[in-house]
Amino acid sequence: MSKGADSRAAAAQALAQVLEHGRSLSQALPDYTSKLESRDRAMVQSLCFGVLRNLPLLNASLAKFLDKPLKKDLVILHYLLLVGAYQLMFMGTSDHAAVSATVEATELLKKRRQKGLINAVLRNLQRQRQAVLAELASNSELQYGHPRWLADAIKHAYPHQADAIFEANNLQAPMWLRVNTQQITVADYRQALNTYDGELLLADSITALPTALKLQKAVDVRQLPGFAEGWFSVQDCSAQYAATLLQTQTEQRVLDCCAAPGGKTAHILEQTPTAHVHALDVDARRLERVEENLTRLQLDANVLCGDASQPEQWWDGLPYDRILLDAPCSATGVIRRHPDIKWLRRASDIGALVKIQATLLDALWPLLSAGGRLVYATCSLLPDENQQQIAAFCQRHPDARPMPTAPDGASCWQRLPGEQDGDGFFYAIVEKQQ
Repeated sequence: MSKGADSRAAAAQALAQVLEHGRSLSQALPDYTSKLESRDRAMVQSLCFGVLRNLPLLNASLAKFLDKPLKKDLVILHYLLLVGAYQLMFMGTSDHAAVSATVEATELLKKRRQKGLINAVLRNLQRQRQAVLAELASNSELQYGHPRWLADAIKHAYPHQADAIFEANNLQAPMWLRVNTQQITVADYRQALNTYDGELLLADSITALPTALKLQKAVDVRQLPGFAEGWFSVQDCSAQYAATLLQTQTEQRVLDCCAAPGGKTAHILEQTPTAHVHALDVDARRLERVEENLTRLQLDANVLCGDASQPEQWWDGLPYDRILLDAPCSATGVIRRHPDIKWLRRASDIGALVKIQATLLDALWPLLSAGGRLVYATCSLLPDENQQQIAAFCQRHPDARPMPTAPDGASCWQRLPGEQDGDGFFYAIVEKQQ
């Protein structure tokens, strides 16, 4: 058995779970990687991410060498071919290793009789890949690497930035840290990182986010200095603006809705440790992550399990000075971290999400004190969920006053993927008039 065959087989199986059965990649991967060594697990993840980022182009390339689509009990071989094609066309794996390991993976998938087919298709692609890439280069839809409905929505909303968004979505996102200044200063943690690995930390910094640090490469978070001691959290820089925009003051009551896994809850407390923070989420299992993160960071919040749209079930009746609603959304701004979103999300999902967001906003608004501030956040790029959602909310609630949110003073702030090397995020601040 060729070295690496198990990682190719695992990648094919995980991809089939995503694209045939609609499971998220984060759900599917552990099922096929738990018994692999760490290096092989990393290879599986790299293969899956690469295939999902380049899926249309890879499918079109393979179609040139298949007489007919592989279906039914052979469909797993289509995903194995995608794994092989990605290695040959984009990954830089040696041709011999890419082909031999992928061909040998057919045995692990119990399709030994099709080894010849897999070998023939990949060898043909190997010989003709430059011609195939040149031929397909003129097809912009294939190059975008997005489903048509999403590509059209992005082009409609961002006619001048669409190409940059597509490109950013298909790149690997960097690893951002947020230093917990309740435990260590930023300067000291920079020194700790440099002592650990002098080439790990990038010099880039963001003035508005003094505790944000960007790493040169992704690493096992548990191996970084101070993880167990709560010196830092992993959080994209765009997400780190949420607590900053909330502007929590000493002793204020704060509600963090849809709080799991707790990154924003922790950031609020790191900035204002005397705040009385309630972290709410409907998923009890995900709230365990919130508790774990707060314990590691040595922070304290009141963790509540409940549906934000039904506050009568969990609210104590005392108004909140600050509410953060990180609303359920299409997640179209974090595709570079979760490329499966492109293929799992449907155009028909958006209307339902917009209704959920509106319901949550309307349910939470009465809980905010007069003069209080609500920050609405999504990791979406779609105006229906963002600017239009907030405009409609303010029309329904005459006491809702949009406040300057973006650096230029605009009341809506849409951050695009790749901006400051962060994810796509939307923010809007609304204050309740007294």
